[in-house]
Amino acid sequence: MKRLLGLLLLVLVGCDDPGVVMTGADAGPAPLPSGCEDGPLADPIPGCAPTPAASSGDPYQDCVDRINQFRAECQCLPPLERWRDAEDCADQHARYDSEGAGPHGGFSDDICSPRGRAQNECPGWRGGTEGVVRQCLQLMWDEGPGEPFSAHGHYINMSNPGHTRVACGFYETPSGELWSVQNFR
Repeated sequence: MKRLLGLLLLVLVGCDDPGVVMTGADAGPAPLPSGCEDGPLADPIPGCAPTPAASSGDPYQDCVDRINQFRAECQCLPPLERWRDAEDCADQHARYDSEGAGPHGGFSDDICSPRGRAQNECPGWRGGTEGVVRQCLQLMWDEGPGEPFSAHGHYINMSNPGHTRVACGFYETPSGELWSVQNFR
């Protein structure tokens, strides 16, 4: 509870950026599921593993939608907006990292902007974008709350109520490995 209250005190970023669009094919954020009337839960529902929606054909949107599915169905958190203006930078991070910098290299080296203030990464993933969306994001959510940050940081970034946007990025190496990043702001 103290952790959630502390996170709620973070300054929220305004949503008037023209590069930001709502999830669900720009139709606006989906309403929170039944049982969320009292607002966000202090901790996620244990073992929450919602069935992924069918692909929209747009891996960037699918990535945003899957993160929002975890936020809504597992912890009653509001959705993040798709941050289109930062997707090119997220793609650059994924490529840079795959070419030798390693996970979070592009983010740490500040190779492009806007990069956001936190990053998750699925390095060298097999199974294409669908594998990232269905499996890697689930593994990150499953880290759950706790300390140290190094063991729970992916979940913390995905569930942070101070984040209002997410830009997903992808790069497939010549050997067929997919590197994907999710930059949060």
